[in-house]
Amino acid sequence: MHLRHQKGEKMNEAIKATKFGADVFGAEAIKEYLPKDTAKKLQGTIERGEPLDPSIAGEVAHAMKHWAMDRGATHYTHWFLPMTGATAEKHDSFLELKNCEPIMAFSGKNLIVGEPDASSFPSGGIRSTFEARGYTAWDPTSPAFIKRHGNGATLCIPTAFCAYTGEALDKKTPLLRSMQALDKSVKRLMKLFALPEAHVGCTLGAEQEYFLISKKYWEKRPDLVMTGRTLFGAPSAKGQQLEDHYFGTIPENVLDFMNDVERALWSLGIPAKTRHNEVAPAQFELAPQFEELNLATDHNMLVMDTLRNVAEKHGLKCLLHEKPYAGVNGSGKHNNWSVNYGGRNLLDPGTNPQENAIFLTMLCAIIEAVDKHADLLRASVAGAGNDHRLGANEAPPAVISIYLGDQLAKVIDQIQKGNGGKGAGGGKKGMLRIGVDTLPPLPMDATDRNRTSPFAFTGNKFEFRAPGSSVCCAGPMTVLNTIVAEAVDRLAAELEASGTTGKAKPGEHTAAFHAALQDILRKTLAAHGRVVFNGNGYEVGWLKEAEKRGLPNSPTSLEALEAFSKKENAALFEKYGVLSARELASRHDIFLEEFVGKVRIEGTCERDLAGEMILPAVRDEYAATLDALVKAEKLGVLSGTAALKENLVELGSGLDALKAGIRNLDEALNGSACDEILAAMRTLRTTVDALEHHVPDAKWPLPKYREMLFLY
Repeated sequence: MHLRHQKGEKMNEAIKATKFGADVFGAEAIKEYLPKDTAKKLQGTIERGEPLDPSIAGEVAHAMKHWAMDRGATHYTHWFLPMTGATAEKHDSFLELKNCEPIMAFSGKNLIVGEPDASSFPSGGIRSTFEARGYTAWDPTSPAFIKRHGNGATLCIPTAFCAYTGEALDKKTPLLRSMQALDKSVKRLMKLFALPEAHVGCTLGAEQEYFLISKKYWEKRPDLVMTGRTLFGAPSAKGQQLEDHYFGTIPENVLDFMNDVERALWSLGIPAKTRHNEVAPAQFELAPQFEELNLATDHNMLVMDTLRNVAEKHGLKCLLHEKPYAGVNGSGKHNNWSVNYGGRNLLDPGTNPQENAIFLTMLCAIIEAVDKHADLLRASVAGAGNDHRLGANEAPPAVISIYLGDQLAKVIDQIQKGNGGKGAGGGKKGMLRIGVDTLPPLPMDATDRNRTSPFAFTGNKFEFRAPGSSVCCAGPMTVLNTIVAEAVDRLAAELEASGTTGKAKPGEHTAAFHAALQDILRKTLAAHGRVVFNGNGYEVGWLKEAEKRGLPNSPTSLEALEAFSKKENAALFEKYGVLSARELASRHDIFLEEFVGKVRIEGTCERDLAGEMILPAVRDEYAATLDALVKAEKLGVLSGTAALKENLVELGSGLDALKAGIRNLDEALNGSACDEILAAMRTLRTTVDALEHHVPDAKWPLPKYREMLFLY
């Protein structure tokens, strides 16, 4: 305890010695390094989304260079989020030669735009291989930062990435467009509530789950090296059945790792708030405080990079795959999302009739959006890794539904029963009248947490639990913003058509307005309330109930990704300027190709492991057992021969099944059907995992679950 206390004190001293965000070109650095007027213009863009004044680019670049060099940076890079799902960067030195003399230079043009080769990034047909031009464009709303590596440092400038044609080749550009679309829709709706125009923002808190494994075991598992998950592995005698790991005491070496992670995040201005053991052995979670959506997305990518990099320094490997081990919980990335207007959270029920009415309108818009476009939400979390996790009794099912909790469900029920649009004074006694009655008190914990729901209301936000641990938040959030923008627009259009708007002072509305609003929300819930489900999403009965309700169920990514090829979905994204039909089609092709590629890599790796490591080990054990049996019989020894014969039969039949499984998988890999490859992989794994119990531990070529899950 004394040692741990001393280490904690040292960490506190280290944190005190480093300012939060010391490696970020944020408000403090902007104020210190830029002239007052320039700083004010830049902050207006960052904080309120005002258009960037291009005339200040030179001053900003000059200041940014000096700030970065003062912190040891020698290079700069445009840091972006290509469709690979990872981050990308091309480093350029500040060094230039002028009259044969070295100078350190960084111009406004260097800051605003870059030209990395786009030919080798996934484009889904937007670019041909021989067409190399691509452009990165500075995103001033996400501050530049310094990435430290060994003895060096690089200035990283968050950017969007597009093709020579101007089409988006990244995940940031559609996200920014979707935020703009939601901004317009929410402003339109708030105007009808007689509120003055204000800034619309989205916030995100991305809870990041991950596994840790000793590097020495990882190096001996080619499947983990190649695919991020174990393709073979018999269950450990102890897994998570005792539920003793969750929220348990954090192991000393892991706590040291977490401390170093948090120190690195502290310098990058990433507000890591929570850390704890997760459900599965060797599984942990890091959760930040909520931030503006675009910044939170960039920060989550940095969190994943930091987890991986710091793990290396501790002799560990950080596994971000959704299902690195069979039979125990997988890892997700819970996206906690909300919308605010003028600094007020629109998903907070509020304390007066006006706020209640706005909250209920936004709630109904979200219910409509999720029901109408459940296919797009499911497609946004599709992936080869997440297919192993969704619906596996530790994650929400592939059916998209909304959890509201009992108290809010009763409010929704009251709206559906309605007062018949008879005005503020009408309606049956006890029925909720929007804009007149206040909601029952809804504190932050008015609803229980429902971990079986893919989309749950948790007091003043929605928690989208379906995204996998390795996914970039930008994809799911782009879809969510867009579909909610459409639903908000539709509700606003109906209110406008009612002829009851524009006649009130701020905070005041006529009885006719509230009656019209109540009727609109009642009809919305009647049409889309089927998506609300407050029960246990893990129960098989829910899937049957969901089918009765007409809710889509796409258990595999191949099915889910078809949503991106539907004409009506292309029309939606085009209408809101988020993705053109060609850009959406490209994403369908990219994600499909990625899925197929990962399945084929896994299949090939499994075949090679089985043939080159497992088969020789089983064959050697079979030969050794046969040799022992022959020697015993030759000597006339009877004791033990029955057991040797039994072992020989088990090993022999296993060897035959193993050879047949390898042959079947090889044949499947020679074809093009992913489902056949996956089926052959499952069959081969069953055989190998059974053989693990028939080969002595010292002769089994792969580290076992009992080692990897508990000795890290």
